[in-house]
Amino acid sequence: MINIIGHKRIFLSISGFFVLASIITISVFGFKPGIDFVGGTLWQIKFTEKTVSRDELKAFFYDELALSNVIVTEENSGSSLLVRLQEISEPDHQAYFQKISAKFGKADELRFEAIGAAVGTELRSKAITAFILVLVGISLYIAFAFRKVSRPVSSWKYGIITLVTLFHDALIPAGMMAVLGRLLNLEIDTNFIVAILVVMGFSVHDTIVVFDRIRENLHSAGFSKKPFGELVNDSVNQTMARSINTSLTLVLVLIAMFVLGSITLKYFILVILVGTVIGTYSSIFIASPLLTIWRKRQF
Repeated sequence: MINIIGHKRIFLSISGFFVLASIITISVFGFKPGIDFVGGTLWQIKFTEKTVSRDELKAFFYDELALSNVIVTEENSGSSLLVRLQEISEPDHQAYFQKISAKFGKADELRFEAIGAAVGTELRSKAITAFILVLVGISLYIAFAFRKVSRPVSSWKYGIITLVTLFHDALIPAGMMAVLGRLLNLEIDTNFIVAILVVMGFSVHDTIVVFDRIRENLHSAGFSKKPFGELVNDSVNQTMARSINTSLTLVLVLIAMFVLGSITLKYFILVILVGTVIGTYSSIFIASPLLTIWRKRQF
């Protein structure tokens, strides 16, 4: 049996380091918003007559089409190129595609999306609202679900601790994306928000499993018969194998999708993958130790 509560300072320090690093990177680097939030065009092109490199196509957009701030990335298979650029009109879209075909030979459009700046601003506002509502809603639900657990920790404190762990689980992948945005010009879009919400949903599931076992053990053993810290440690160890095995099945699938999947979903999957690992860690090594710390400080 692992003495998680006895070594809680170590586990909390590890999380504290990553949270602090994430806050610093987000503050210094910020996020590079994608076309979903600021408007622009996403264009996926597949060349069928010859292989066209990313640099060749990018140079064509800059030199011959006189466009700036163009980002070109390759699919994993190398069969198509994904172009991100400023918002263009439909006539310009058709004219540019004709010039591309004339320059590089026959090409197929696999994807073309154009989003206006006004729509992007609305999406950004709704994404932030959705994130806040999810945090508040989950916390209120857990406080309600544990309403009959009043000792030794009040039910609403379970909700607050869950909120802290969810913030922890969302912040670290966000910090990773800030670093990747700086190093790889990686943009965040609505897929990033969806990925964070998925991570939060999976993480809260793990946390509830641990808290529910603590509640069961409180009812069966009684607070007066066993120290609270020892009871919490037993509860975490009883649910640890389930949490790790459940997360591992998802992690293996996500790794396969990250390696073999489409580039358009590559970083969406990466956020869920990192968030799943962080969420599993927090449900075992963060949520329960915080519960014992808060209990000690209320007496």
